[in-house]
Amino acid sequence: MGAEFYNDLHEKGLISDGSFARLNEPQMRPNLSVHWEIRTLLYIGVVLLTGGLGLAVYENIDTIGHTAVLTLIGLIAGGSFIYCFKTTKPFSWNKVSAPNAYFDYILLLGCISLVSFIGYWQYQYHIFGTDYGLATLIPMVALFFIAYYFDHLGILSMAIANLAVWMGLSVTPKALLLQNDFDKAILTNTYIVLATILLLAAFLTDRYRFKRHFKFSYQHYGVHTGYIALLAGYFHYYDEYIAAVYMLTLFLLSALLYTDAMKNKSFYFLLLLTLYTYFALSCLAMRALFRVGDEGALYLAFFYFIGSALGLIFLLIHFNKKLKTA
Repeated sequence: MGAEFYNDLHEKGLISDGSFARLNEPQMRPNLSVHWEIRTLLYIGVVLLTGGLGLAVYENIDTIGHTAVLTLIGLIAGGSFIYCFKTTKPFSWNKVSAPNAYFDYILLLGCISLVSFIGYWQYQYHIFGTDYGLATLIPMVALFFIAYYFDHLGILSMAIANLAVWMGLSVTPKALLLQNDFDKAILTNTYIVLATILLLAAFLTDRYRFKRHFKFSYQHYGVHTGYIALLAGYFHYYDEYIAAVYMLTLFLLSALLYTDAMKNKSFYFLLLLTLYTYFALSCLAMRALFRVGDEGALYLAFFYFIGSALGLIFLLIHFNKKLKTA
């Protein structure tokens, strides 16, 4: 009825051709994406589910029993992995998208359940005895395999965290854990080795083009671990000559990261190396100033931080412009 009415008005000349054409055009509706909202809700759902199960087990462990809890966790992990193996796309060294919107979260649920299963089994039944390194090695290897096979960045982060835990436990005697005395050079050097492994993994991942999108995760954790460990080593040997070795290594790391960041146009890593290097230089500047030990050093320190803060801002602006014009 409405179409006949507008046709009649057009035939009588009461509506122009342009107006008539616009009236017959389909209405354009804006596309509203809820992709990230759904993914966030799914992630929150996985976290709430695992947290709720843990709370329920904790409050009712006496009535449920450890065997029943282990069986439940094992069934959740097994069911999640069976689904993922059946629905995943063929393996590739390039990036592989998830087959559906729920796949990543079911895989995440399976991995959390797997780690919980092994940890609970070790805690309750001591299947690995006092070999805590082996108890963390097995889930670490499993998580790295799952991350690469299913192409999942979140699982890769879990695997890197397990690698850090495994390396820390492998060099930390049980007595050291009981005494809570972590002021040991061996821990600092261990995490420098960890940072080296992660940065080397990032380089090889990019160089040989296998799962190149994993490079960011390796480099992100490697940069933070490396800088913090080198600074910790510097302060540990503060009054010894070997402290200079840690500081020089830190500046070498900054130079390498600068080259890589400019090559890949990454302002994020430029920001990290700038902030960590600024902190290191400030430590050296304060050390030199307060060797004098008078009031003038304190005033110079105030001027240093004011001037260096301004310089830091202009340097970051310069880096940003340089990346845009590269």
